[in-house]
Amino acid sequence: MIIFGHRFIPGISLYHVSDIDSIQNTPPSSTLYVPFCEENLDIINHAKENDITLALSVENINEIIYSSSLEASYIIVSRELASKAQNIANNYLFDAKILVSIEEEQEIQEMALLGVDGVIFSNAIVKINS
Repeated sequence: MIIFGHRFIPGISLYHVSDIDSIQNTPPSSTLYVPFCEENLDIINHAKENDITLALSVENINEIIYSSSLEASYIIVSRELASKAQNIANNYLFDAKILVSIEEEQEIQEMALLGVDGVIFSNAIVKINS
């Protein structure tokens, strides 16, 4: 299981960008965090064209499918979508890993029992301004 943002496990941060210009303010080889929406397609396509690792936060099954097609490395879902998202990813052999947003350590066990690829605590997401 992948764990982002836990105090015991040093790991990479995801950098929340709101426009293409703010990508310049991220460290080299960073993973960008972008909420999936039509307004962010320019950032998503820029990341894809420039081989930048991308984590997309989604809200429904359609967005899960789109994220995989747009070559996201990580697809971040809510607890409510976790099981369905992981089943879809396994069924269609996604390259992307399904991450579930969590707040409490106790949720790690629940997500592990569901077979989810990983979890992410909110402190693993760093907001970047342009």
